[in-house]
Amino acid sequence: MSRILLTRRIPSSVFSQLESQHTVDLNDRDSLPREELKRRVADKDALICVLTDKIDAEVMASGPALKVIATIAVGYDNIDVAAARERGIIVTNTPDVLTQAVAEFTWALILGIARRVGEGDRLIRAGAWKRWGLDFMLGTELHGKQLGIIGAGRIGRAVAAKAPAFGMKAVFARRSPDVKDPAYISLDQLLISSDVVSIHTPQTPQTYHLIDKKALARMKRSALLVNTARGPIVDEEALAWALDERLIAGAALDVYEKEPEVHPDLLRRENVLLAPHLGSATRETRTAMAELAVRNVLAVLAGDEPLAPVT
Repeated sequence: MSRILLTRRIPSSVFSQLESQHTVDLNDRDSLPREELKRRVADKDALICVLTDKIDAEVMASGPALKVIATIAVGYDNIDVAAARERGIIVTNTPDVLTQAVAEFTWALILGIARRVGEGDRLIRAGAWKRWGLDFMLGTELHGKQLGIIGAGRIGRAVAAKAPAFGMKAVFARRSPDVKDPAYISLDQLLISSDVVSIHTPQTPQTYHLIDKKALARMKRSALLVNTARGPIVDEEALAWALDERLIAGAALDVYEKEPEVHPDLLRRENVLLAPHLGSATRETRTAMAELAVRNVLAVLAGDEPLAPVT
């Protein structure tokens, strides 16, 4: 039997698949401090982690027997993939299974910020709503507007597929100028022309602060920014500045630069809708993500190919 470190609780039905075949060291708390992670991984053959666990070369060196690192996420920016490759450690993720959940939640954020749902909820709870008014809390309609998507992967395309239901036209930021499809336009043109800009690109060195002061200044003053990808893609300081200068109309965020911290200027603004990283947070999807991570590990430990390899 192999030894596996599991850094977070997972559904019991999935956990039993691991426990029935291998010895599992389960961290049943909300987080695993770095030094404890290094200590507990020392004798492990496999590591199942989440996006908040930083798995770098130092952690890998602490687990010389590691054969596989499986993250319960589609993004794997928390793992030093190059270091894993050097050590011959297989890295896996959980693509596909969370696509529809994140796409649905993206639309929840788009609708919520466009129609001021969060703001209205707070108003009622504070006892500040006194009467209906013809010009009270006017939002913006989506019908006839353009949705600009940065990141044409599985999730970005799933978000775009739902746009016609709201009467919106979806366009994508193209990676190469050689792409001739009219649905793919330059990032600059997307920023200039879109009414809603939704981010679905992976976090890489190239996408760090992709949405900065310059990018925000190119957007329409009536535009809305939505981010369900990774926090550092948006420069939060620049976003607060753009909102203060009324360069864009609002933002809806599910991810943040320094999670769980949020820029204080964003917290005070009514035209910012904030969610605590809930994109994939459905019972069905989180169970499917955990199951895929477990299946990846079981496959590698059995000498087979993983279902969703990153390396």
